[in-house]
Amino acid sequence: MEPERLQQMAQPLLDWYDKNARVLPWRSQPTPYRVLVSEIMLQQTRVDAVKPYFARFMEALPDLESLAAAPEQTLLKLWEGLGYYNRARNLQKAAQMVMRDYGGVLPRDPEELKKLPGIGDYCAGSISSIAYNVPCPAVDGNVLRVITRLTGDFSDIASPATKKAITAAVKQIIPARAGDFNQALMELGALVCLPNGAPLCGQCPLAGICMAREQDLTSQIPVKAPKAARKQEEKTVFLLLCQGNVALVQRPEKGLLAGLWEFPACPGRLKKAEALSCLKEWGFEPKEVEKLPGSRHIFTHLEWLMAGYLVRLEQPPQKTDFLWVSLREALEQYPIPSAYQLYRQRLEKEEKQDG
Repeated sequence: MEPERLQQMAQPLLDWYDKNARVLPWRSQPTPYRVLVSEIMLQQTRVDAVKPYFARFMEALPDLESLAAAPEQTLLKLWEGLGYYNRARNLQKAAQMVMRDYGGVLPRDPEELKKLPGIGDYCAGSISSIAYNVPCPAVDGNVLRVITRLTGDFSDIASPATKKAITAAVKQIIPARAGDFNQALMELGALVCLPNGAPLCGQCPLAGICMAREQDLTSQIPVKAPKAARKQEEKTVFLLLCQGNVALVQRPEKGLLAGLWEFPACPGRLKKAEALSCLKEWGFEPKEVEKLPGSRHIFTHLEWLMAGYLVRLEQPPQKTDFLWVSLREALEQYPIPSAYQLYRQRLEKEEKQDG
């Protein structure tokens, strides 16, 4: 780490940010609540993907009080498709804790913010600095990439020790415009100091002091240890349709996609004869079985490989552990994970035809 390089970065970075910062809905009105919601949504999610969710969320739940009181299924429906649903649950728990323990006012102290569910070092730093201009660092993957390239640091950015060292170094150089500085660092990583050896050095306000650029190391820095291979899980998804209704199953209250709704499924990617056997075990006699395209969804540590079938039933179903709701209700009222997007789209097509 070369502190003299870091000490030179603040002013050119802020000048660049003043001219190039993206216009984002949460930036135009950086109230503590809006900053909180946006920062939680932006965890592991692209800015463009977050924008429509943020607008819808603010319209439905405009303040801490309404978020704290919202029914869980309403909250999850607002979050539908954004992924990492525990973020939404923790966000609501945090709102409830603020209402109960902090008089409805989001704390400004990052140490107090870290007491709230789902808020760690980065999120506490970003909320505190952006909402309240408290001079504390907010170090995410973009910032790690910018700082390691700037200083020619070959430390593993996946290591907690590296993040701790960079956080301490950034803390020493935060200027009076703390919120703008932290956002500028993140913005530079998002727009200019791009990953995978493809930075736009000609557009970078820090190019003149960047060691990776000087020594042609941008393709080698940052260093990140490879992740363990993802586990694969195969399943066959069934769109079971009967008299304008579709079958849904609620996932367990703990674990992956906890409490969300999905289409009934069997283990393995089944061929048609195997799928018919599964349906028979469930007690169904299908009128029509249509094979649907296969689908694949990647979680952080798991990959789903899916086959799919649309099944039309003549008689009302007798199986009681499925929930049968109208197609419109399924689409409008029940939070279905984006992992099933391909099959949800087919359900939308069926609903339009029925309507």
